[in-house]
Amino acid sequence: MNTTPETRTADFREDRAPLELDAASGAHTVRADAADRHAAPLSRLVVVGGGAGGLELVVKLGRRYRRDAATEVVLIDKNPTHIWKPLFHEVATGSMNSYHDEASYRMLAKKHGFKFILGEVVNIDLDRETVSLAAVADDVGVEMMPGREIGFDKLAVAVGSLSNDFGIPGVREHSRQLDSREQAERFHKHFAAELHRVNSRNDALSTLSVAIVGGGATGVELAADMHNVVERLREYGFEHFSPGRLAVCIIEAAPGLLPRLPGRIGVSVKRELERIGVTVRVATRVSEVREDAVITSDGEAIPADISVWAAGVKAPSWVAECGFPTDRLGRIEVNPDLSVKGHPSVFAIGDCCACFTEDGTEVPPRAQAAHQMASIAARNMHAQRKGKTLKRFVYRDFGSLVSLSKYSTIGNLMGNLVRGTVFVEGWVARLVYLSLYRMHQATVHGTFSALLIMLGDRIYKATRAEVKLH
Repeated sequence: MNTTPETRTADFREDRAPLELDAASGAHTVRADAADRHAAPLSRLVVVGGGAGGLELVVKLGRRYRRDAATEVVLIDKNPTHIWKPLFHEVATGSMNSYHDEASYRMLAKKHGFKFILGEVVNIDLDRETVSLAAVADDVGVEMMPGREIGFDKLAVAVGSLSNDFGIPGVREHSRQLDSREQAERFHKHFAAELHRVNSRNDALSTLSVAIVGGGATGVELAADMHNVVERLREYGFEHFSPGRLAVCIIEAAPGLLPRLPGRIGVSVKRELERIGVTVRVATRVSEVREDAVITSDGEAIPADISVWAAGVKAPSWVAECGFPTDRLGRIEVNPDLSVKGHPSVFAIGDCCACFTEDGTEVPPRAQAAHQMASIAARNMHAQRKGKTLKRFVYRDFGSLVSLSKYSTIGNLMGNLVRGTVFVEGWVARLVYLSLYRMHQATVHGTFSALLIMLGDRIYKATRAEVKLH
């Protein structure tokens, strides 16, 4: 990229000295006292992106090297806290308080032995082996930290994915996405405001119309959870808002919902959504998004007080601009061991990488794939430093589950580990679905801490409002 932030750090490639935070400037600089000048050369392992895969990777690396004075593990993320991305739709509807479920990167860094640097990546120089960060400002635009440049010996890119607008007019201007916590919270404020607006009109004909483009997991889970919230509104003083005044329509271009999953799951999900009042339009393409409607390819206008774009995925645009080898969706092309093609000291995991199984099938952009990649990448980054053979990444499909809020959970288990799949729904599926998040917490926090978090969640839910409406 052509944009380079102001740099106030030394060249870390010379002596690989540890990073130290300058209290006055807020910049990470190189320590240069006499003792450090004679210290052993430092090797820095940098992970960019603290999502599900990136956070699990940096935790594994931090635990491995926390007692190795010659190795420094660093996590870079533009946010100070982590929230599991599959929960963004609950943040958007208000059925989950993001401030309760967030995990501080600095707390985790202290606990697991890595360092955390707050900043948004604007460039990765693969030749100089540096990561450039933009300046960090507060809410009113006052600079907190200047632009910085962080050197690395080994790098793992785990920046996730974004919704793909496919160049359709009006998507960026009029639709909302749920790619980040900030977007989910902005959606929630808009949704809550619309609920108040409709409730203030004591008119049965006044409705809140929501058009969700994309019938994947995000779209269907959001639709179900919106109905769950609306059913509870009367308990919180919304006397004039009934479930019948919410009109949610899911628009999917494929012949069925959840096109990446077995057809039986999509059929069951569609049936359940329609039972609770969601309109489902499959085999329907969108040609334009307007302020108050979504326009289909045949010219039909679907009303939308709120439109949500949850169709397709692509990597952040800056990834290709950094010179990474990428596919048509901007995802980083990797070797079977997850190292980037042409750059053996750089790895990519999660939704931002284009990875394929042995039979040529694309590894799906799911949390379970990112979790598996994190384990292999941690192993291979260590093996590469020791001159050992790197292990090939083999994706194992343990199945997929879709939560339709309180109404149902539907999916399949085991995937390719057994012959065929096991279809599940109801309380069994719900139990397995909830366990996925607890497993993530156990990986990130440790098993004992995860059990304490579960206990704390039970206490918190007994004392808080079930729906956040502010």
